[in-house]
Amino acid sequence: MTPFAPIELTVYAYDCDAFGHLNQAALLTLLERARWDALARGPGMDLFDRNGVWPAVRKATIEYKAPVYAREVLRVETAVAHRGTTSMTLRHVVRRVSDETQVAEAEMVFVCIDRLGRATPIPDEIARFLGPSPPPRPGGGHPPLRVPAGDVELAVDVRGDGLPVLFVHGFPFDRTVWRHQLAALSRFRRIAPDFRGVGGSGATPAADGYSLARYADDLVAVLDAVGVRDAVVCGLSMGGYVIFELLRRHPERIRALILADTKTEPDSTDAKRDRDELAALVERQGADAAVERLLPRLLAPATQATQPEVTGQVREMARRWSVPAFVGALRTLRDRPDSSDTLRAVRVPALVLVGSEDAIAPPPTALAMAKLLPQAQCHIVPAAGHLAPLEQPLATSRLLADFLGAIP
Repeated sequence: MTPFAPIELTVYAYDCDAFGHLNQAALLTLLERARWDALARGPGMDLFDRNGVWPAVRKATIEYKAPVYAREVLRVETAVAHRGTTSMTLRHVVRRVSDETQVAEAEMVFVCIDRLGRATPIPDEIARFLGPSPPPRPGGGHPPLRVPAGDVELAVDVRGDGLPVLFVHGFPFDRTVWRHQLAALSRFRRIAPDFRGVGGSGATPAADGYSLARYADDLVAVLDAVGVRDAVVCGLSMGGYVIFELLRRHPERIRALILADTKTEPDSTDAKRDRDELAALVERQGADAAVERLLPRLLAPATQATQPEVTGQVREMARRWSVPAFVGALRTLRDRPDSSDTLRAVRVPALVLVGSEDAIAPPPTALAMAKLLPQAQCHIVPAAGHLAPLEQPLATSRLLADFLGAIP
């Protein structure tokens, strides 16, 4: 449901060109009037000013579908097509009231900026007015590359050129958990696969076909397929555990290391029991039942309160896991080894990131892990839980860009 009421506007003679048609620049003005009139009827035209921010247009795409003449009345229907952390996309549909003909369609991308002109997170009051963002399509609209890896094909998002960065998602997510970083880090070659049995990748039918060794070898298959000898590897949560295995099996493929919201310690006895209970629940009731149990620990309280679209995105990613992959990953997590000695042997640059509200791999755990790495820096991402790249994408992307920019 859109927060913008439909607005009707009359076309005047001065809006038209020499041939009597609505001028294309004048249509942009009418769309802006419609947005401001909708604000006036809703939270007030001072919504942005009182929050100390301003919506700056970054991109405008308009398709003209039918001519419009003076004295005709147009109805502008506005909907939120997407809302990110610092940006929003509005879609306008313009119809002639007299015959309901659609005369134009426009999509406008706005960036929220502060008084110094810097991109800044959308304030809570504005976010509540805009409402949740529609869920993205798997893969963010980019057709994935199909990579053979043993008995399956993996879906891999590959973008750009430059220093290669391999993004490894966690559990129960898929490669779209990195979509903000894949979009923002345009100076680098971004490579983001789905694990086997997840998202667009093929599934091994039996749960015992999933293991850290298998996941690590799949990453090597991805690097081979895209012609990359070594890469910066960036792992989130379970993705970090897979990278630890990659360090043990194929250390020569790692140029630098980024570990986000992960830890070196194995599961405790209680945690192992919880994994088994969750696996049994998935086998009985599917992934939805399991993700509802996991959600409270995955996201920061502020995220759950002010970013409902993130909660929806987590649910959507979990639904893209096959049951064997879900159960196989839980057993892999349950049986993973302690990786402290693995990290002590690392001799490449490393970055450790952790959400300030991470309940699964909390900041003290991340700081201790960073101390194991001879060349590591550690940063705490404010107002984020276990999914810093998704909950606070702007801060996470900046930290990644700074780290990557310093690698030869």
